[in-house]
Amino acid sequence: MEYFLQQLINGLTLGSIYGLIAIGYTMVYGIIGMINFAHGDIFMVGAFIALIAFLTLVAMGITAVPLALFLVLLIAMALTSLYGWTVERVAYRPLRHSFRLAPLISAIGMSIVLQNYVQIAQGARVKPLPPLITGGYTLIDSPIFVVQLSNVQIIVVVTTVVLMAVFSWIVAKTRLGRDMRACEQDLKMASLLGVNVDRTISYTFVIGAALAAVAGIMHLLYYGVVDFYIGFVAGVKAFTAAVLGGIGSLPGAMIGGLLIGLIETFWSAYFSIEYKDVAAFSILVIVLIFLPTGILGRPEIEKV
Repeated sequence: MEYFLQQLINGLTLGSIYGLIAIGYTMVYGIIGMINFAHGDIFMVGAFIALIAFLTLVAMGITAVPLALFLVLLIAMALTSLYGWTVERVAYRPLRHSFRLAPLISAIGMSIVLQNYVQIAQGARVKPLPPLITGGYTLIDSPIFVVQLSNVQIIVVVTTVVLMAVFSWIVAKTRLGRDMRACEQDLKMASLLGVNVDRTISYTFVIGAALAAVAGIMHLLYYGVVDFYIGFVAGVKAFTAAVLGGIGSLPGAMIGGLLIGLIETFWSAYFSIEYKDVAAFSILVIVLIFLPTGILGRPEIEKV
């Protein structure tokens, strides 16, 4: 029981990171009906920006962890949002009215460009970060197994819940959210009704990139290492989470992320760590056989 509880905590932490990345996928798909395959690499860029920012602040003498974390969060979100905006302007906007596969191919190309750009700029070796947040709480201290909840895990889960609540409020209550929902229903009609479609889509990419930057910081704090390839792996997992939860559904993206995190963690703990990815994708296939639109996805209605 103690071992199960520890793996549950680990799975929820990992799933929170996947869920934050998956929101970016599901937002872009919900509005323009296309998958942004460069989004995983935006997450990777955000993690590298956070690492560079941490090291720069320490070199400048700013060693107070709360202040450093706050400044890194602001810097990483701002710069990563700029990358997200650039991806939309370069890879998507010129091809929005082209044939369906063109933006997809362009996004994959942008993903490769970002990977190689970071590999050349930062090197191919794994970049470590010394533990900034230590300590935690012992939940169960039995002779068989000690269940611990670290401070980093608390920060990851709490940050995810807060961001999810804020973003849900933005989508439901603000003018930008109303514009997003209008574009999701019908881009042409939204444009005719006075919605600035180009600006709304750009804001969507920017918000998705900002959330990916937060996920990058959480990944860096939790694992303490970062390399140029993490974007591809995490991106595929987050895309799987978005499809599992129901692509186009924000709560679905978070639920899918948590499920993928839990499946991976429990499979690694009780079976074989080599096949944890196979387990996650197998569950996805089984769910899609019985629920083709995902757990919270809605069937697409064709307008005739």
